[in-house]
Amino acid sequence: MQLNDEVMGRLIEQNPDAMIFADTEGRILVWNEAAERVFGFTKEQAIGESLDIIIPEKLREPHWRGYDEAIKNAGTKYWGQSMPTKAIHSEGSMIYVELGFSIVLDDDGKVIGVLSSGRDITERFQKEKENKKRLAELEKAQKEG
Repeated sequence: MQLNDEVMGRLIEQNPDAMIFADTEGRILVWNEAAERVFGFTKEQAIGESLDIIIPEKLREPHWRGYDEAIKNAGTKYWGQSMPTKAIHSEGSMIYVELGFSIVLDDDGKVIGVLSSGRDITERFQKEKENKKRLAELEKAQKEG
């Protein structure tokens, strides 16, 4: 079965995870409904913008260094992995997301961009942080007791 552009578009749009495709310069070209829910920016607000709209300022330099390296090498050490990181919500709040990355190549093997898929893990992150704090308090009380 050959998948046409319409079906491929639906696969991206209806994916439960945020799907973002950016060109080699980091300009957003694809932004699905799940990305709207996670980051708060509408498709109209995000398409054509730099990925900087979701990257916290203090993480931008290392992000772009890694991005440029991945484009140059047509790969990344994070290929096939999901990693937690901070992101900016449209309201300005910091959120935690788990993102996976894939370098996208054209038919000639030339890098045309990066596809990211991700989900909001803010609630999970906060619960884990609270649990670690409680555990540390219990261990401290046990040592003192």
